[in-house]
Amino acid sequence: MKIVPVILCGGSGTRLWPLSRKAYPKQFLRLTGPFSLLQQTLKRAAEIDDTTSPIVIANDKHRFLVLEQAQEIQQPLDAILLEPEGKNTAPAVAYAAFHLLTQGQWHCNTEEAPTSKADCNSNSSAEDCILLVLPADHVIQDNGTFQTVIRHGRTLAEQGLIVTFGIVPTGPETGYGYIEAQRTGPTAPYSPVLRFVEKPSLEKAQEYVKQPNYYWNSGIFMFKASTYLQELQRFRPDIHEVCAKAVSGLRKDLNFLRLPPELVQLCPADSIDYAVMEHTDKAMVVPFSNKWSDVGSWSSLKEVSCCDSTGNVVSGDVLLQDCKDCLIRSEDRLVAVMGIDNAVVVETSDAVLICHKDSSQSIKDMVSALKKQGRKEAVEHPVVYRPWGHFQTIQCSDRFQVKRITVKPGGILSSQMHHHRAEHWIIVKGTALVTQGDQEFLLKEDESIYIPLGVKHRLQNPGKIPLELIEVQTGSYLGEDDIVRFEDHYGRDKEEPL
Repeated sequence: MKIVPVILCGGSGTRLWPLSRKAYPKQFLRLTGPFSLLQQTLKRAAEIDDTTSPIVIANDKHRFLVLEQAQEIQQPLDAILLEPEGKNTAPAVAYAAFHLLTQGQWHCNTEEAPTSKADCNSNSSAEDCILLVLPADHVIQDNGTFQTVIRHGRTLAEQGLIVTFGIVPTGPETGYGYIEAQRTGPTAPYSPVLRFVEKPSLEKAQEYVKQPNYYWNSGIFMFKASTYLQELQRFRPDIHEVCAKAVSGLRKDLNFLRLPPELVQLCPADSIDYAVMEHTDKAMVVPFSNKWSDVGSWSSLKEVSCCDSTGNVVSGDVLLQDCKDCLIRSEDRLVAVMGIDNAVVVETSDAVLICHKDSSQSIKDMVSALKKQGRKEAVEHPVVYRPWGHFQTIQCSDRFQVKRITVKPGGILSSQMHHHRAEHWIIVKGTALVTQGDQEFLLKEDESIYIPLGVKHRLQNPGKIPLELIEVQTGSYLGEDDIVRFEDHYGRDKEEPL
C-alpha cells in the first residue's frame, strides 16, 4: 500500500514576527539553512520508501509560493488543494483523504460520499492508501531516525490503526501538548494512547517529563485514508458530510484544485486531536527521539540552530560584543549588539524586534496589538511576493514611490492601467519586453521607459535570467488598488493583488 505525504501548509507563524507574517509565513522562510521549512518537509517526505508525490493543503493566498518552492527543488506534487479559509487540521486531512479515494472521478452507488473503494463502482482506478500527515513548518534533524519510526507507523496503519508520533521530551516544555501512552517495555516501538493533554503549566510539565510514558505531541499522523474517514464519520459526522460535498465540488484552476468557498464556510473548525484522536480506540503512539522542533518561537529556533562558543546564534550582518546566549538576526542592514544576555534581536527593513528570550512566546500578543492599530507591518512582508516574482518598496512619500522589482524568467505582469499614477521603469539587470498601448519595446540594462497615467501597459521577462528594474511612481494616489486589470497570465481574479 502506497504512502501519500499530506503536507499541511496553512500556518501563520506569528510568534516569529517580524520575519514571519500573514502574507509570507514561517513555512516559506529559510530559517535553518538553504531550504525553507516547506522545502525541507517535501525533501524529507520524498526520501521515505514507497511514497507517491505529496498533496499540499494550502491557503488560497499562498498557492503560488507553494508551487514555486516545490519547483525550486524539482519536487512534483500530486495536488495543491486550496482552502479559501482555514478550518484546522481535521477538515484539511479529510479533503486530502476524500480526494485520494475519489480522484474527483467517483460515481458512487450510494448517496453518501465514499469512505472506501468498496462504496463506489468498479470503473474507478483509485485505491486506498496510507496518509502521512506532516506539518510544513517542522525541523527534524535526524532523518535516519525519522525513517525508522515511519516504518513502525506504516505497519500499524496497514492494520487499520491511527498512528501519532510522540517526541521524547528533553525538558518541561509548556508550549507543546502532551500524549500519555500506556506503560510498556522501555524498548517497545509503539504503545496505545491513553489520553492527550493540553499545553500544561510548568509544574505539570515538570511532572510529565519525569515519567517515561509522556511525549510531546508532534502533530504528525499516519493512517489509511479510509480508516480516518470512518473514524471522522463516527465522531464528527458534520465535518465528514461537509468535506465530502466540498471535495465533490473541486474546481481545477491552472496547477491548483479549489475547494468551493460556500461549502468550506459551512464546515466546523476542529483539529484531528479533538475530532478523532481523543475519541478513537485505534490510537497508537510511536515514540520519536530526535532533535525536533515546530519552530513555534524564536527561542525554539535557537534550540535547533548552531551556536558559537558563547551560545549565540547569529545570522546576517551582525557585530557582537560581550553577549551570551542570544539570537541575533539581520535581514537588511548592520546590527550591532553589546552587553546583553538571553536576548532576541531580529531586524527587517521595516521593523526591529528586541525581547528577552523567555518572552518570545508573547510576540503573538504584540502582533495582535499591531493589527488593532492597523499597522501593515503586522501582516505584510517588506518583500511582496507575486507569481511573476517580487517587489520591495524602497521609499514612499507624498506623490511619489520607488520600488525595486524582480521578474522571474518567463514572468508576465498583468495587462493593466492606472487612473492616478504614472510610472518610470529603469532596467537594472536582464531584458524587459514592455507593451505600451499598441506598441512593444525590448529594453536592456541602463535603458528606461515612461508609462503615462491612463495608458494600458504590460511588463514581462523574455530572458533566461531574472529581470531587475527600478520603478518610480508619481501621482496623486499610489495605492496598490489603483489598477485596472485587463488580462492576467496566472488566472487571478480582479479582487486579488497584482
